[in-house]
Amino acid sequence: MPTETTLRLDELEEGSMKAVDIGGEQVVVAKVDGECFAFGGLCTHEDAPMVEGTLEGGTVTCPWHFSGFDVKTGAVVGGVADKPLPSYEVRVDGDEVRILKP
Repeated sequence: MPTETTLRLDELEEGSMKAVDIGGEQVVVAKVDGECFAFGGLCTHEDAPMVEGTLEGGTVTCPWHFSGFDVKTGAVVGGVADKPLPSYEVRVDGDEVRILKP
């Protein structure tokens, strides 16, 4: 059974990110073009906190060594990282955002 957490949709502004805890793991939720996406909270290169990175369009950039990741899939889109960020299922129901970790 998946582990999950919820937050209110109004807690997340367009173009912003918020860290949440799911089962002891930090996960980042980002709102891009009206949609919410969730991905691992630590960079796969050297464990930098991704919530401290920058979000531009659909790309989140690591604050330490500037690897870029696609917020939708976690795929590496640039920089020194060679492993994708884990990505998580997000369900929006009214004003509630549910993030599910398998």
